[in-house]
Amino acid sequence: QVQLVESGGGSVQSGGSLRLSCTTTKNTLSGWNIGWFRQAPGKEREAVSCTSDTGSLTYYLTSGNGRFTISRDNARNTVYLQMNNLKVEDTAVYYCAATYYRCSEYRYEYSDWGQGTQVTVAS
Repeated sequence: QVQLVESGGGSVQSGGSLRLSCTTTKNTLSGWNIGWFRQAPGKEREAVSCTSDTGSLTYYLTSGNGRFTISRDNARNTVYLQMNNLKVEDTAVYYCAATYYRCSEYRYEYSDWGQGTQVTVAS
């Protein structure tokens, strides 16, 4: 198991950028596939992106494709989500999560979750 901590959220104007970070306070992220999810008020939590354990494979879903970039630095035990050209509809709490077997868009396949970081995009 890993204990995940997100950081880097905040408030930005539409068109702005943020970089979210996900690290662990226990063990290491090495060997874990790490996904980013988000949950907007009144909506289901949805997958945004995922990186394989080595970073050789990355996945993006729907609205973040082309604007978001996931990366990882295993030496720093950190996974990043660079978000550019942010839109109002990107406003949500962003969570990172760990899964041992493979990247997935399904929440139930992730065993460990962080507490989330708020991203607010103003028009």
